[in-house]
Amino acid sequence: MYRIVTKEALKPTVILYEIEAPMVARKAQPGQFIILRVDENGERIPITIHDYNREKGTVTIIVQTVGATTEKLSHKQQGEYLHDFVGPLGKPTETEGKKKVCVVGGGVGCAIALPIARELHEQGCVVHSVVGFRSKDLLILEDEFNACSDKVFMMTDDGTYGEKGFTTVKLKELLEKAKAEGQQYDHCICIGPLPMMKFVCQITKEYGVATMVDMNCIMIDGSGMCGGCRLTVGGETKFACVDGPDFDGDLVDFDEAMARGTMYRPFEAKAREKACNLFKTQEGM
Repeated sequence: MYRIVTKEALKPTVILYEIEAPMVARKAQPGQFIILRVDENGERIPITIHDYNREKGTVTIIVQTVGATTEKLSHKQQGEYLHDFVGPLGKPTETEGKKKVCVVGGGVGCAIALPIARELHEQGCVVHSVVGFRSKDLLILEDEFNACSDKVFMMTDDGTYGEKGFTTVKLKELLEKAKAEGQQYDHCICIGPLPMMKFVCQITKEYGVATMVDMNCIMIDGSGMCGGCRLTVGGETKFACVDGPDFDGDLVDFDEAMARGTMYRPFEAKAREKACNLFKTQEGM
């Protein structure tokens, strides 16, 4: 059992959990993920590691409440326990040897991008972070990005905070400026919704900038056996859990990944509705 040391609501549907998991914390690196179960009969869900503290023996995750399991998780209180917390899984993000990187994060994907930006910064890399949200009401981790980036560009779709527009617009502007100054980025790291990552890769390809994307796919066992997280990369079948989750964005078949990602949406909606109704019934008793 894994104790919830800290629970903090960053936004109404975005919650930070610090979990007591010393063996996971001991080995965790940026870019890796865990698989958790809320209770003995719960489903297994993958969540990318946001932070870790080896001395305290804790791992921090940031979770958006969108489905039945994350709904159940949101009702867990500080001091209570999770049934399973398995990891670290996947390959850590390759950060060594990079001199100037543009980190692009969208929505809750920023929780995954932050530890990578921090690792790059600590290695002496110049880090420019482009962070995007739909509106100010959903914005998280601004101070943390400022602490580990040479420049930070906050974007909101509706213009309620920072600059108005998509992350792709600001990225193209930065790439064009870097090209004109002869100081182009040697890498771009992009983490967020699949459509955003697809268009970021199309833009960076125009400028010859290699781009790494984090593929957070449907996953069950996390060890490469079930095949649930398969995707096509460079014409070959890969498994996000063991071959990734990081991949060369120029080689990923995003259209296939998006189609697979929406296959179970109706079932997920029904499952969450059932979970919500159950909690409402319990609260009314």
